[in-house]
Amino acid sequence: MSLTENNSTLTLDEIDFRILKILQNRSNLTTKQLAAKVNLSNTPVFERVKKLEKAGFIKNYIAVLDAEKLNKGLMVFCNVTLKEHTREIGNQFVKDILSLDEVVECFNISGDYDFFLKILVTDMKEYQNFVLDRLGSIKNIGSAHSTFVMGEIKNTYSIPI
Repeated sequence: MSLTENNSTLTLDEIDFRILKILQNRSNLTTKQLAAKVNLSNTPVFERVKKLEKAGFIKNYIAVLDAEKLNKGLMVFCNVTLKEHTREIGNQFVKDILSLDEVVECFNISGDYDFFLKILVTDMKEYQNFVLDRLGSIKNIGSAHSTFVMGEIKNTYSIPI
């Protein structure tokens, strides 16, 4: 795979892909630990990681938290349809959604709905309050259809590489 950046081409090799695969599952490894896993010394691994970060292959490093332990165990998927479809209304909706902490993911989608939201709250009462007080206050929402998660089967942030 090649990526053109500033008139130069970055080509990923097998080691780069191994580094990416390892880091997306354990981003807190030290350079030394990562180097041992890909059978290289520290300096070339450090340089490769910096190159992958600079080229945008690595966007961020995060800690994945347990929503249940943080009392945010009710996951809701909400499909939203807007009443009108103008750039101004769409941009305002996005701005409003970005201000809602309970919405942890938002996707602009095609099909019967305009947006797909992933929402984390404590319980049904909190979700009801969220819908009535916060989501319901956003202008130009035509409809919102909620689906409640009963059990999580698979959840990964890994990209298949």
